[in-house]
Amino acid sequence: MATHFEVRIANEDRTYAAQAGQAAFDLLDKLESHLSRYRANSDIAQIAQLALGEKMRLAEPVFACLEIAKKMELATFGGFSATASALQTQPSPPQWNLLREELSIRCESGRLQFDLGAIGKGFALDRMAELLRSWDCPSYLLVAGGSSILAGDAPKDAAGWSCGLGDDSAPQRFILTHTSLSGSGLLVKGSHILDPRTGRPALRQNRAWALADTAAESDALSTACMVLREPELEEVLLQDHTWLFFLEIERTIRPMGNRVLPPQA
Repeated sequence: MATHFEVRIANEDRTYAAQAGQAAFDLLDKLESHLSRYRANSDIAQIAQLALGEKMRLAEPVFACLEIAKKMELATFGGFSATASALQTQPSPPQWNLLREELSIRCESGRLQFDLGAIGKGFALDRMAELLRSWDCPSYLLVAGGSSILAGDAPKDAAGWSCGLGDDSAPQRFILTHTSLSGSGLLVKGSHILDPRTGRPALRQNRAWALADTAAESDALSTACMVLREPELEEVLLQDHTWLFFLEIERTIRPMGNRVLPPQA
């Protein structure tokens, strides 16, 4: 995932909240060891060594993350793919299947070069949120890399967590609870987002955001928003009416979707 994470917990017992936050970071370290393609012994790095027809048993978090990735690739008609970067080294996208009864992945074609940068950090936020709820700390705001936010219960005496479209000084801010907001753009890293269908840089030159119930979904959707044209995005929104997109076009941010906008801060 190679980014920084923040954990904010609203709880009257500060010592207990600090312990819960540390437990969330400990879980993050374990997830990183499984999901990072930069670690030679991670599941994701080892998957890339599979030959045609070979399969490999996965750690539960890796299987779960790839299962969501497969779901989001189908929901976005290929606008998001966890193997988009593979087209830089091979002529066609690798094909793979998950075997739920064996908790395994099988290589169907190509080399399985996964890059979970567009979904892994969101998946980690979702798992950290599950842990915090198990610690009876349901009021939290989790942030990954400044581009993915997951809000839990509202803090005491507040309507929710104030989150903006962009940096902390963004003029358009919303009050969020029980939802995730993720953003994608080219300003910081340049043309790093690839169209999984062509292997070429994404079409959209401005920024985009996606709001969904889970951080893994909002992460994948914000990436798809950078790749797909607006008529295609309208088709994506038909897959789930809880999704909401924000597109920056000529310095104007326009929402797309039928979900009711969260209240503004």
